[in-house]
Amino acid sequence: MNENEAVLVTYGLQRAYGSCMALDGASMMVRRGDVYGLVGRNGAGKTTLMRMVTGQSEPSGGEMELFGASGKDMRLQRSRTGAMIETPSFAPFLSARENLEYYRLQRGIPGKGVVDEVLEQVDLTGAGKKKFKSFSLGMKQRLGLALALMNHPDLLILDEPINGLDPEGVAEFRQILRTLNQERQTTILISSHILSELSNVATRYGFMEKGKLLEEISAATLHDKCRTCLRLEVDDPAKAAAVLQSVLGTDRFEVLPGGIIQLYDYLDDPKQASYALTQNGVALLAMEQKGADLEAYFLSLIGGGRDA
Repeated sequence: MNENEAVLVTYGLQRAYGSCMALDGASMMVRRGDVYGLVGRNGAGKTTLMRMVTGQSEPSGGEMELFGASGKDMRLQRSRTGAMIETPSFAPFLSARENLEYYRLQRGIPGKGVVDEVLEQVDLTGAGKKKFKSFSLGMKQRLGLALALMNHPDLLILDEPINGLDPEGVAEFRQILRTLNQERQTTILISSHILSELSNVATRYGFMEKGKLLEEISAATLHDKCRTCLRLEVDDPAKAAAVLQSVLGTDRFEVLPGGIIQLYDYLDDPKQASYALTQNGVALLAMEQKGADLEAYFLSLIGGGRDA
């Protein structure tokens, strides 16, 4: 692909804390327009990686490019990012508008109108005068997002933003992210343990484990890998493929090594598929229905375990 489309690229990033490698050669690419879902268990290195992108932590090794800039030149490009890595500290007895105005002045962001603009973006216009101490968790998270949006970032970095939210809060946050990405063309790097929710917004994934980036994959490719199929083990894959095409009239299958065929048709009537094969001289050694969701795919990638 054209490197000009890359918003963030890391090359073998490392971060050591004593003898512990929080990041161990992590290489990734976030493209312009992505909603990049960073998937990993606690301690996998997600937050460490995000801190490096925002300049809160320095790498022990490796390189990084942000909007095509590297080294000291990245400082200027970081002004094009917004981040919510930890919930910001807001004054409990100030309103949402007053809290944002404080940060606007502190950060030297021009134009008072930006406060009302970001409150509208995160659907907190009606709560602008409400004191922060009275906010629900979902409202607090949205106010933190509003703060991250005040400089109109091209890249938005969010670490576990929906953690602890109730289903309504998750749905509201998800819709805001979709609007930012689709209508404002904001590129988003987001981590979450709620993998089913990532699957509702992400266009691309990076799977992390023990400081390494194990795989990057598009949402479309992941969907293909996870979709339900009939897994057929046969003695003659070439003959079986011919039977599926000529007798059952389907091309919706893949021939894999080891005499395996994954059939994406006849899921509601597997007996018809098995009958067609056996009646036409193909020995069907095994047949099972398989499928996986995002969590199952991740667990298979890292070799099992929990706390994903």
